[in-house]
Amino acid sequence: MIDPAEAAIYLLIFPGFAFLLLYALFCEWVDRIVYARLQNRAGPPVFQPLADLLKLLSKEDIIPKYADRVLFQYTPLIAFAAVMVPIMNIPIWGTKALYPLQGDLILTLYLLSIPTLALFVIGWSSTSLYSTVGAFRAATMLFGYEVPLVLTCLSAGILSGSWCISDITSYLASHPSGMLVLAPGFIIALIALEAKLERPPFDISLAETEIVGGTLTEYSGKKLAVMHLVADLAMVIGVSLVAAVFLGGLMVGSGTFIIAGTDLTPFLNFSLYIAKTLGIVFLLAVIRTLFARLRIDQMLDFSWKYLAVGGIFQLFLVILYAGMYQG
Repeated sequence: MIDPAEAAIYLLIFPGFAFLLLYALFCEWVDRIVYARLQNRAGPPVFQPLADLLKLLSKEDIIPKYADRVLFQYTPLIAFAAVMVPIMNIPIWGTKALYPLQGDLILTLYLLSIPTLALFVIGWSSTSLYSTVGAFRAATMLFGYEVPLVLTCLSAGILSGSWCISDITSYLASHPSGMLVLAPGFIIALIALEAKLERPPFDISLAETEIVGGTLTEYSGKKLAVMHLVADLAMVIGVSLVAAVFLGGLMVGSGTFIIAGTDLTPFLNFSLYIAKTLGIVFLLAVIRTLFARLRIDQMLDFSWKYLAVGGIFQLFLVILYAGMYQG
């Protein structure tokens, strides 16, 4: 039976809410500093994301006169709750998550789609023309990147024979060659994650040069701060999921790294988790730097012609590999 005090520490402090919030702000800083250095700029100090968050929280919270007040006010809280939950299902200090569930891979993918749906609701409820255009762009993009992302993640599930993220990580830890089979899927998932997070070149629904601020044009104060924080949290969950599903072989089994009678495996695994996730954040920042914004039709064309086809190829590759291995 789980000790209630211990469970509360896990949920509220580590690897729960406090760790996730701090790591999300740190990942935002890493993304911004890499983006700046690649453009030959100095970049912000490490405390800048926290300062920006506190600044927005202190500003006036305005609701448009004709907006749907209930949806406009409370949708950010739903998005925030959705991205806080999956951290309990993703391995951080070992090959097993804190609370693994059979099918938590599907659950995590579903929860990661809620912020996009929240953006649509926010834009629609604000009654602003710019926000509405941004909302429809966000919803349209969902049909482009979601299929390739799901296909590649399901490929990892088929390879390991489980829809549990912890089982996938454990399988790759004992069969590192599986990471080579999943390499095409890793690249596809990386691009799809960039689109899911609506970062350049897929920042189509938030295009400042076209539709002011897109979906979030009418947001200010606390609600805008929460949505910015949701974006950071979604990035951490997204890169953690990709790291667990495609790079799970870079983990150490339980009780295999002992010095002076002390098992350092959890610390080593946590260090590997940090290294993998920051590495993926770095790759996302590079993609953000190299490419200009696409049009919505270009994004959908690229997703269906290349990403989806690549996801199907990854699926067949895994099935072929599993058939040969089992044979």
